[in-house]
Amino acid sequence: MELRSVEELMDLLYACRGERPGQEYGGEGPAGPDLHGHALRTAALLRRRRPADKELQVAGLVSPVGRLPWPGNPAVRTADAVRPLLGARVARLLRRHARAEAWAHDDDVVSLRQADEEARTAVFDAGVLEDWRSVLEMTAARNARLGAVD
Repeated sequence: MELRSVEELMDLLYACRGERPGQEYGGEGPAGPDLHGHALRTAALLRRRRPADKELQVAGLVSPVGRLPWPGNPAVRTADAVRPLLGARVARLLRRHARAEAWAHDDDVVSLRQADEEARTAVFDAGVLEDWRSVLEMTAARNARLGAVD
């Protein structure tokens, strides 16, 4: 699957409402945290820690998309789906985030991993998905401009 618009991505993120990963994920309820709320909390934590790094925040926000029922590795699915829309850096962060050996030496991936872990148990109002639309649109527009140059 390849996402071609922010609207398609927003639809997938909304589809994560009420979806829960397997038991191994930990956190809320019997089958782990709600993916939608987890994504919002992860992005909000990254926004607090790294306010200027919009691509890192977006990586935290979109990470649960690959956990929707598609075949294959969730991190690879997400990275492949968002790369054309959000760019190579967001895709790279998502791929490395899933591989424990790859993130130990990358500060951005360490930040993403820490926010992801904290968001599993953190309890705070992380806002709503619509709050992120402009950040997603800005990231997509920036990627489109860079893609035209490449």
